[in-house]
Amino acid sequence: MNTPQDALRHDWTVQETQALLEQPFNDLLFQAHTVHRRHFDPNRIQLATLLSIKTGACPEDCKYCPQSTRYETGLQQEDLVELERVVDAARQAQRAGATRFCMGAAWRSPKNRDMAQLGAMVKGVKALGMETCMTLGMLTPEQSDQLADAGLDYYNHNLDTSPEYYGEIITTRTYQDRLDTLANVREAGIKVCCGGIVGMGESRRDRAELLVQLANLPQHPESVPINLLVRVQGTPLADTPDLDQFEFIRTIAVARILMPLSYVRLSAGREDMNEEQHALAYFAGANSIFCGAKLLTTPLPETDKDLMLLNRLGIDTENLQPEHHDAVQVQDRL
Repeated sequence: MNTPQDALRHDWTVQETQALLEQPFNDLLFQAHTVHRRHFDPNRIQLATLLSIKTGACPEDCKYCPQSTRYETGLQQEDLVELERVVDAARQAQRAGATRFCMGAAWRSPKNRDMAQLGAMVKGVKALGMETCMTLGMLTPEQSDQLADAGLDYYNHNLDTSPEYYGEIITTRTYQDRLDTLANVREAGIKVCCGGIVGMGESRRDRAELLVQLANLPQHPESVPINLLVRVQGTPLADTPDLDQFEFIRTIAVARILMPLSYVRLSAGREDMNEEQHALAYFAGANSIFCGAKLLTTPLPETDKDLMLLNRLGIDTENLQPEHHDAVQVQDRL
């Protein structure tokens, strides 16, 4: 049966979420896959592509980010790109199978003088028949309305980590600043893409708290990107120990359980995941991936490599909305 939006839970506790994370691995995957299969075709994946439309020179101090002006990472700065380049990149992504095109700018927040150009980008990409997403930093209510008027489908603004661990990672904007932007975007009628980053030295409890923050928003994010830290030389997190890959899969699985109608997306860090880890993540409930040459400034597996693996797994790349899952109801009862 379908789960209506008003039947979704928004009262998860950290204790019960941590208990999910701590289940025996096979039990957790079985539970997550059962939830996933109930709401989505388990053999379909959404492809999305992200273009950096303004690179570097960000004043924030996010310790994971090579785009911050505070760290020497050798990143080449680039001003806001021209409309034609954006539309051409979207056209190429569409030919490669992507149905959503995301545009990211390294800003604390966009300037009002940039809003007209950003709106033109949204309109140009939508004219191709693609879903549009942007990540531009903090937004005011007025800026959110402007992007909504241009037709923006999704806005990405991650919480990154738990409220308790947040100060260890970022000091130049507060957790409440992030929540306020999400509220502004939602109020404007734009769908929300919001997740976090794991592997930054946080505890399992921090990962539980991040997932609780996401699941207890007034409305679940339509997309939940789970990023694995990409360690970049020159950033304060460059020498952070690897996160156990099973812990990463556990995070994917619990995200699926807590937010059953959301797309759970594999984002940064996929370059370091092998094929078996990708397959486990898909089984655990991940049903969207960023593909292409890179995710803003960090590498991703090449699209052809992704498509070859999906083909071997029997996974289609056709977009499927969560309410359209009748074809898998029979399998659900097996």
